[in-house]
Amino acid sequence: MQDPLHQFVIHPYFRILKIGGIELSFTNSSLAVVMDIVLICVLMSMAIGGRKLIPGRLQALAEIFHRFIANLVEDNIGPRGQKYFPFVFSVFLFVLFGNLLGMIPGAFTFTSHIVATFTLAMIVFLSVTVVGFRRHGLKYFGILAPGGVSGGLLFFLVPIELISYLSRPISLAIRLFANMMAGHTMMKVFAGFAVMLSSSDAGSFSRAANVIPLAANVMLTGFEIAVALLQAYVFAILTCVYMNDAVNLHH
Repeated sequence: MQDPLHQFVIHPYFRILKIGGIELSFTNSSLAVVMDIVLICVLMSMAIGGRKLIPGRLQALAEIFHRFIANLVEDNIGPRGQKYFPFVFSVFLFVLFGNLLGMIPGAFTFTSHIVATFTLAMIVFLSVTVVGFRRHGLKYFGILAPGGVSGGLLFFLVPIELISYLSRPISLAIRLFANMMAGHTMMKVFAGFAVMLSSSDAGSFSRAANVIPLAANVMLTGFEIAVALLQAYVFAILTCVYMNDAVNLHH
């Protein structure tokens, strides 16, 4: 059975730049990211390019995504959060399509790599931090000091709040990476079992038992699609929660 982790290996296609010991190459992960962005742009352009009073399937899907994220922003940030709707919407679609593209046999799941998810999480973290300081200036440091707490407790709480704040991109990255990697690994393991049991040199009992890992893999595929949708939602809602702290300075 092939190593289930082999699907996560990054293969370079061609070198772009090399400086010292650092090499910048276009890889299968890079291709997956490009395909993700191109697919989003093409589908959204097709959806809004020929808008009709009675929407077709693609337009209806785009409107569902739009309304879903608009409500998410409204519920978690408030009316002032609509300014940041394009950012949250872009993050949601990028993660969602990245997860779903990885479900295509032979495709590379870049969201199963901690480097990719941490980069995206850092973009969210830095964007939220910039918004917080632009809106509130130095008062944004108040996010580290919960209201109504005495000076003595602040000595202990501020470092804890600072660690919690700085750990946001880590938790965002690990949550997405771990879920996608674990799900794809399980699918590969059960698919390998199904292939082994259906081989020509397997006994009749083994071939009959092939239905068990095959059925498990079908269920895992459905479960992994659900996880792909859920993780995109979680990433988007946490982005909204963090942006809410920056916009409204709740502490």
